[in-house]
Amino acid sequence: MSGETLPGVTERDPSRIVLHVDMDCFYASCERLREPLLRGEPVVVGMGYERGETFGAVATASYEAREYGVESAQPISQALGRLPRAESQERDSDDAGEVATAGEAAPTGEAAPTGEAAVSDTDAEAVGYYRPVDLEFYRSVAASVKEILHECADVVREVSIDEAYLDVTDRTAWQRAPDGDRTLAEGYARHVKQRIAREVGVPASVGVAPNMSAAKIASDHDKPNGLVVVEPGTVRDFLAPLSVDAVHGVGPVTADRLASMGVETAGDLAEADPTALRDAFGSRGPELHDRARGIDDREVTPTGRPKSLSRESAFSEAADDDERKRETVTALAADVAARARNRGATYRTIGIKVVVPPYDVNTRERSLPGPVDDPALVEEVALELLAEFEDDDARKVGVRVSNLSFADGEQSQLDGWEGAGSAAADVDGSVGGDTDSEVGAETRPDGRGVSEEPGYGDGQSSLDQFDPGE
Repeated sequence: MSGETLPGVTERDPSRIVLHVDMDCFYASCERLREPLLRGEPVVVGMGYERGETFGAVATASYEAREYGVESAQPISQALGRLPRAESQERDSDDAGEVATAGEAAPTGEAAPTGEAAVSDTDAEAVGYYRPVDLEFYRSVAASVKEILHECADVVREVSIDEAYLDVTDRTAWQRAPDGDRTLAEGYARHVKQRIAREVGVPASVGVAPNMSAAKIASDHDKPNGLVVVEPGTVRDFLAPLSVDAVHGVGPVTADRLASMGVETAGDLAEADPTALRDAFGSRGPELHDRARGIDDREVTPTGRPKSLSRESAFSEAADDDERKRETVTALAADVAARARNRGATYRTIGIKVVVPPYDVNTRERSLPGPVDDPALVEEVALELLAEFEDDDARKVGVRVSNLSFADGEQSQLDGWEGAGSAAADVDGSVGGDTDSEVGAETRPDGRGVSEEPGYGDGQSSLDQFDPGE
């Protein structure tokens, strides 16, 4: 229905109509497409589950798996410790689509071969069904979803493989439908949501609002499979009772700082002194203040290429265990390298971020002689840079690749990278780093992804946009 509007749209409200479409546990939903009997079971999708591999991370966990403490961006060892892997049995080729029963957990680090499935006995220990990331399959499903989105909106900002903003101002309106029960905008959003479910077979949560940040919060508000509409004039009231970390751009570190200022809800943030916020957070302070009041003038624009890619994870309590920090950085390095490879990007700089108590942000980076696509190198450099903070507690750690190149044929493998020049610097600044809207996601201690920058953040840790949610 490209170019069409819904029947009954006769006038245009000056307020924009923005949809935020977020695919719920997208990778797990894709796995359930080809293994329907996994529906309702704890499903974990991630890297490092192939036989013989000992390191990896959770890309997404179904809601059933999250009940056992499995979270996106979590190291594989932690996930397996909280939810052991089901022991899968080989299926005959003519049994494809059927499920074998199993009740025992598989040994740590041993993966069930792709294409197997299992369902636990009712009296057995709780087990999860782990599947390795199959990006080609997920891309094919995402392509079908995005085709629908582009048919339903003239302007689409694809934030990641499983998330997008749509400006549908020219397709519908805020006026009430003839029955008076809902706005035409809600009906249009329901149409988009139902097309995805009917034609692709995966669930989506949709937020509808007059601006991007409110639409994002709305899509997160009633997951999974939710539809939340925030009409013009009601955004501030909708936000007011929500926890301050629901405000788009507030991650766990910023939320802690705001709490120390007596700001615990979005309403508190809306009423806070803008000058005090600027003093505490720089230019981001007034921006967060505006968002808490429902003000966000950004236009929905097509996504450009990022200047850097990063992934960060916050600890529920400051981590003093060096092995825990190293394990987390290893997982983040693998994820960032996978994101770069998925985008066809090479990188000349590898860096880390370490936030130490109370809120000191430290970054270290190393420049390479030329652009590379080398996941092992990202891990190696990140761990070497982390060694400087071996004796420090860490509230949060992150890994970043920058100086990206997207031109074909620029990739090189640097066997002698040790001779590269390095640059290290302490940076004093607000958490969140990059100004590009696709960089710098945080992870809450409960696994919900949030972003310290506009644009995205969800509990799935996508490899295209390794980020995180729900």
